[in-house]
Amino acid sequence: MSASDELLAPVSAEIELCYQTFGDPSAEPLLLVMGLGGPMTWWDAELCAQLADAGFYVIRYDNRDTGRSSRAAGRVRRADLLRAFVGAPTRAPYSMADLAEDAFGLLDHLGIDAAHVAGVSMGGMIAQTMALAAPERVLSLSSIMSSTGRRTAGRQHPSLLPTLIAGRGPEREDYIRGSLAVWRIIGSPRFPQTEEALRKRAGETWDRGVSRAGVLRQMMAVLTQPDRTRALAGVTAPTLVMHGLADRMVHVSGGRATAAAVPGARVTFIEGWGHDLPAALFPTFTAAIRRNADRAALRPRSAGPRSE
Repeated sequence: MSASDELLAPVSAEIELCYQTFGDPSAEPLLLVMGLGGPMTWWDAELCAQLADAGFYVIRYDNRDTGRSSRAAGRVRRADLLRAFVGAPTRAPYSMADLAEDAFGLLDHLGIDAAHVAGVSMGGMIAQTMALAAPERVLSLSSIMSSTGRRTAGRQHPSLLPTLIAGRGPEREDYIRGSLAVWRIIGSPRFPQTEEALRKRAGETWDRGVSRAGVLRQMMAVLTQPDRTRALAGVTAPTLVMHGLADRMVHVSGGRATAAAVPGARVTFIEGWGHDLPAALFPTFTAAIRRNADRAALRPRSAGPRSE
């Protein structure tokens, strides 16, 4: 399995995305979309390798405001987040649709007309938005520990918000300590990760580049997203919904709402899985995404790189 270097793709006049690919470029393209504040490396390289071995050309990337991708403009105060959290009118620096356009811009840069798309958490919301905005470009949709944007579905446990927006010190160790506090709350009770592994991931995340202001902008995009429930009834791409029954960041009601909204959606709920991607479940994720992608063979369309 071959992995590319980390590369940069200009996707608009203001935004460049950092990305990396795994596997054979002639294989079926699979775009992996990460969630809130998460760099592309949260799609573990071993999981990417397993997906490549399953017949995909795997593309992972840093969303804007994350990792080595561009930082956006616009200030979000904690008071703005609280207003959005309770449903009060609030303006966001950018929207879920803008994040979806970034993803399409990356596919354009790679010369890919259409791809399988898998997203976790906020990434699932972006993936759903992509399937609605340009259905001809989404071969299959895997919505993982995500939701529809309906305010009554998939809500965070109320005790999480103070931890998520709590101030942290300016040093690397401050970030690691805060990350450990979050992952202890939202991690998988049945598939626990060691403190050593969590510290390693947090340190790598810091080293790639952390923007606290960027995380707040992403949070605002999540909190101000539209309710996609009715629109999702028109999704024709084969759809997989995966969710953990122990998820405290996005309640399993978000997965259930997504599955109910999309006709023919396949569902995998897992006992003891929280809001992470534990290595013990890599084979499960890979097999489920592969099976869902195979359903796209019933809807033939061009999926490979564009010919010049």
